[in-house]
Amino acid sequence: MVADVVGYSRMMGADDSGTLAALKHHRETLFDPVVAAHNGRIVKLIGDGTLVEFASVIDAVNCALAIQRGVPRQAKSDNTITLRIGVNLGDVIIDGDDIYGDGVNVAARLEPLAEPGGICIASIVNESVANRVGVQFVDGGEVRLKNFDRPIRIWKWHPETDDGPAAARSAATGVGRPDKPSIAVLPFANMSGEPEQEYFSDGITDDIITDLSKVAGLLVIARNSSFAYKGKNVDIRTVGRDLGVRTVLEGSVRRAGDRVRITAQLIDAVTGGHLWAERYDRDLTDIFAVQDEVTLQIISALKVTLSAAEKARVVESETSNVEAHDAFLRGRELILAATKDRGSYELAIKSFNKAIALDPDYGAPYAGLAMAHNVDYHNHITDDGNNALDIAAGFAAEAIARSPNDPFALFVAAIVATFRGRFEDAATWADAAVVISPNYAPAHMARGTTDVYSGNPLSAIPQIELAIRLDPLHNQQYLHFVGTAYLTAGRYEAAAAVFKERIRVVPGSDLSRAFLASALGHAGQIAEAREIWREMMTINPKYSFDEHVGRLPFKNQADVDRIREGLTKAGLT
Repeated sequence: MVADVVGYSRMMGADDSGTLAALKHHRETLFDPVVAAHNGRIVKLIGDGTLVEFASVIDAVNCALAIQRGVPRQAKSDNTITLRIGVNLGDVIIDGDDIYGDGVNVAARLEPLAEPGGICIASIVNESVANRVGVQFVDGGEVRLKNFDRPIRIWKWHPETDDGPAAARSAATGVGRPDKPSIAVLPFANMSGEPEQEYFSDGITDDIITDLSKVAGLLVIARNSSFAYKGKNVDIRTVGRDLGVRTVLEGSVRRAGDRVRITAQLIDAVTGGHLWAERYDRDLTDIFAVQDEVTLQIISALKVTLSAAEKARVVESETSNVEAHDAFLRGRELILAATKDRGSYELAIKSFNKAIALDPDYGAPYAGLAMAHNVDYHNHITDDGNNALDIAAGFAAEAIARSPNDPFALFVAAIVATFRGRFEDAATWADAAVVISPNYAPAHMARGTTDVYSGNPLSAIPQIELAIRLDPLHNQQYLHFVGTAYLTAGRYEAAAAVFKERIRVVPGSDLSRAFLASALGHAGQIAEAREIWREMMTINPKYSFDEHVGRLPFKNQADVDRIREGLTKAGLT
């Protein structure tokens, strides 16, 4: 934690003795006691600045909050001491009683970015403390810090917004609302009275999300996080705070024979007021036109200007065959649930093949088949699991040949190529998906995954962090890859913090525990590494590091050796 006095030179010029007395009083009555109460160690004083070290990132953030909350309660005058505080989590180099290194340097660069009386923290700090400090930090976007190659995402807090309007912060995730228009599309309610029609209402929702995601001037929340509210009666303002958006779309679908009724309403997520609403009664054959109309109406209501290319992409349809699209929607819903369920897997395959039979030039069902075989490879659903990646690659190529502008097809192709070790192809396809659909979280995740496995782990982190921002309630998988990136980059303390958060979200994870044990071994925390390993073996007594990591497509053996070395240091095999 680095703290600095706001306007110190000006204060000294106006009243040096009064300023020094005020600074001494601040340190004796507030700063030093609060640091001690939160188990901090004041490393050194640098004029009006202070460097403090903590063993716990939660202690560091709680200390910063207590200090900044304490200032407004003091009587204000020209000599009132106001601080900016920066907090970072990272490795440090110990030199006697002093510390230095990148971990310290980043904290020092963050401090000037805080508002007077406020706090600025690195993204890794925000992820590590999650909702365990009682406040939510607002997303400050990406910034470039002096002498650092890659941008870093920052998060901010100020006491004036601590109990202020809901628009300033998120109650559940700490996701701040962006400056540009932002939206979450809740699952459209199935009003057909037939549970088997759920896939249809979900599919329409997903199609609208997909179309909106192609607009660069919008921030669009991913399907996974929006669908976390499926079937729940929630306050739209709560949804807005949870997901960090200014508007929410909700609606319903009633399908009866060859007719469909769609209702949609756009709601201000800050005030709860209605911005736009419409009802559509159409023939089922007009479903694509209705979806386009809803999407364009939303964009218009949000006052977003589309480029010609964006408008063409938004209204572009990969098929005009309603039955083929319907079969694809059925297959996609099934494959999303087909982790190890052979029945769902086989029904998904059947649905995709039906879609292809109805429209052989429709690329999406080929991508669906590629995804299905990718799932088979990872979960051993069928006896063809060992050959599943090669089969998936063939279907992915067919999908792109037919639908080169479909972000789903490009994403699937990128994931399959990564696990086949075709990293250049994977990067090309993931980049293309991001260009076409800037808000498509899976594409950002695919790009980050490619960098992790191809030996560029620090380049992966901004991409995966963006995926987390777009999909804040479904960050389980993202966190694992952020942790893996830090681990293979040799940033062991940061890796450990992220893996601990991932395990908190997914308590039954064996691979994250193995990687956490490695990070702790590298960091010299041997007892904790062994305890984590014991937990992992309780969860999965048959766990094999060689078998598990052997299925991961690391390009460089050195990355695998680094992970193994951490376990060796902890005395684990």
